[in-house]
Amino acid sequence: MTQTLAELADEYGFLEPDDRYRLLIDLGRTLEPMPDALKTDASLVRGCSAAVWVYPTLLDDERLHFHADSNAAITKGIIALVLKTVQDRSAADILATDIEQALAPFDLRNQLSSNRTQGIPNMIALIRATAERYSA
Repeated sequence: MTQTLAELADEYGFLEPDDRYRLLIDLGRTLEPMPDALKTDASLVRGCSAAVWVYPTLLDDERLHFHADSNAAITKGIIALVLKTVQDRSAADILATDIEQALAPFDLRNQLSSNRTQGIPNMIALIRATAERYSA
């Protein structure tokens, strides 16, 4: 899916709940495959009901690229939404981005069970902490 976050939010807003789940599942399928070697305890996001791994890499031009995966289809879609806000951006850009505000149009807390959304703040915190390390 090459849609922007805003385009996805517009589409998501018109969908019924079941179709929203399908959209998230389809979005999760667009994540680049994460090598199993990167799925370690160190890259595991704490506090998620599903297993979620996030592994940052620094591109040659100082932009951050995140490899991420989950063992749950809908969670992968949520990961893909989060990554749309930060992927391949500089650490300074990531720190200046209000990720929660960018995701607000999806109203994930009210659309999905708390089990599905409880790890989002931890994933965002991990991404911000990574950006802070690279911006220093």
